[in-house]
Amino acid sequence: MSIHPNAYYNYRKNRKDGYRQKLASRLEKVGRKFHDLDGTRGYRQVCDQLKKDGLIMSYPTCHKYLNKLLGLKSIQRKRKPVYEHGDYHQTVENILNQNFKSERKNEKWCMDFTYVALKDGTFRYNCTIIDLFDRSVIASENSRQINTELAIRTVLKGIESQDEIDTSRLMIHTDQGCQFTSSTFQFFCNDRKIRQSMSRAGYPYDNAPMERYFNTLKTELLNVHEYSKEKDLYKAINDFAYIWYNQNRTHTYNNHKTPYEVRFAA
Repeated sequence: MSIHPNAYYNYRKNRKDGYRQKLASRLEKVGRKFHDLDGTRGYRQVCDQLKKDGLIMSYPTCHKYLNKLLGLKSIQRKRKPVYEHGDYHQTVENILNQNFKSERKNEKWCMDFTYVALKDGTFRYNCTIIDLFDRSVIASENSRQINTELAIRTVLKGIESQDEIDTSRLMIHTDQGCQFTSSTFQFFCNDRKIRQSMSRAGYPYDNAPMERYFNTLKTELLNVHEYSKEKDLYKAINDFAYIWYNQNRTHTYNNHKTPYEVRFAA
């Protein structure tokens, strides 16, 4: 029968019972954590959250448990279309120039808008600011209109949320949307000595951290749940930003620490 003697005696003596019981327990915990996270997080996020609960394992082991043994795979983001780059034109210099690292808090902020939908098909708009120091959400504001007023309100909220901030050392990077190129927004920034930086036209990679955050927001929240009421949608977006993303979701940029773990350790 081509059976190895060691396998035969293990079977006779039930030597694998302890291992099987331990494996079953670990699989149950991994599967429960995956579903607790709405099935939207990959094996790295599941593994990081399990470590917080005291269950330590490597990423390859967690990947094997989820994909091979449990047959669970997270919801994947849709592939983005290929962008056609427009002519190079911008009213403000691209100071950031894809240098997405920052040594100090409140030195480099990225900012952008995205649309969010209600169940009835109508749209609302979110404006968010990310600090490149730790990838934390500094401010998140929602509105029925996508305009300069929403942009200014978001920046003011971000400034007010920081205990000590020298706006003369702050740079805000955006795309070339009319909300950011308007004289009203530029006067607002100049009045507070905030430097502006803008991506090249039709080149979203120049503001990649914001694109990544909005992809995460939609993949892990908005594509999973539907909201009939505006106030419920706004609350869910802000809870995601300030509670889940900042305080609980680990980030590879932060060596698998949460933004707040890095921010308050600095």
